[in-house]
Amino acid sequence: MTKKPFSLHVDLDDFIPATEEEKEYMVQMRPSSTFFKDGVKRLLKNKVATVSFILIVLITLSAIIIPIFWPYTYDSMLGVRPGKPVDASFNNLAPFEYGRTELKMMENGEKVFPHIFGTDSSGRDYFIRVVYGTRISLAVGFFASIIVLIIGMTIGSIAGYCGGKVDLVIMRIVDVIYSLPDMLMVILLSTVLKVSLTPVIEGTVFAKIGSNIISLFIVFGLLYWVSMSRLIRGQILSLREQEYVLASRAAGAKGGWVIKKHLLPNCISVVIISTALQIPSAIFTESYLSFLGLGVNAPMPSLGSLASEALNGLSSYPFRLVIPAIVISLIVLSLNLFGDGLRDAFDPKLRN
Repeated sequence: MTKKPFSLHVDLDDFIPATEEEKEYMVQMRPSSTFFKDGVKRLLKNKVATVSFILIVLITLSAIIIPIFWPYTYDSMLGVRPGKPVDASFNNLAPFEYGRTELKMMENGEKVFPHIFGTDSSGRDYFIRVVYGTRISLAVGFFASIIVLIIGMTIGSIAGYCGGKVDLVIMRIVDVIYSLPDMLMVILLSTVLKVSLTPVIEGTVFAKIGSNIISLFIVFGLLYWVSMSRLIRGQILSLREQEYVLASRAAGAKGGWVIKKHLLPNCISVVIISTALQIPSAIFTESYLSFLGLGVNAPMPSLGSLASEALNGLSSYPFRLVIPAIVISLIVLSLNLFGDGLRDAFDPKLRN
């Protein structure tokens, strides 16, 4: 029987119990997820950020693993042997060239590990020096970003939560630091701290690290936390009037507990993004300080110090400047692209 239009007759077929197949088709429940899982899914869809992350991981693993089995060290001069005259044929070798001693060994049927990037003016294998320089630059960038994160997050959360005179004083200090010429202050502080720290750390475990690296960390702790603190303060100012924060304060929760349990977890996207973008800035700062001679202590290499040493033989051995410059560019570019991908994936304001 066909149902007439505009009829109020009830179709009893609509009340027949659904089969199991129909229930499975109709009931489509979305699997439970979290903010982090959703962010990772969006990040993986960004091919540029994914490739950048893979490149960062490969460079980092190479800097850690390669020195373990590489037959040369960053400070060993291949032409210098105890009780024998210096063999100058190891100095300034081009890529995949060998010294006289190594050529004789190859003529006798012995295997000699090649110098992939040649050697420097002191006869040291240039490839392993680039690897060690990459390790130093990545380590400085990572630890400097952690220092900036801790200081900036602490000061920014206090300023945003307390408000009033506390916020006023902290923000005026931030404005003063912002007004200072950035590069000039970094160079001046590094020079002064280098002179004052050298006698202090002599004979301690920090002597091997060098006064330049310690002074660099101090510079980051003094100057580079202001951007992070401003971001955290802005986020907490917008969150501290939320109902769950007011409920916690009404229940007698202390300020530190509210910041740790409620405010900072809701700022985690800003923290992740800012930290990821701070690492390339720290690496670039360390590189140009090493280029100026204020970085790592010799003979420990850094990408900046390798580029600085390459200037002396630029016309004859240009590859010594090109190689560390390419590595620095790859690291900084990959970290910047990965940081942009993190911002697109985890920032709620940028979601479609």
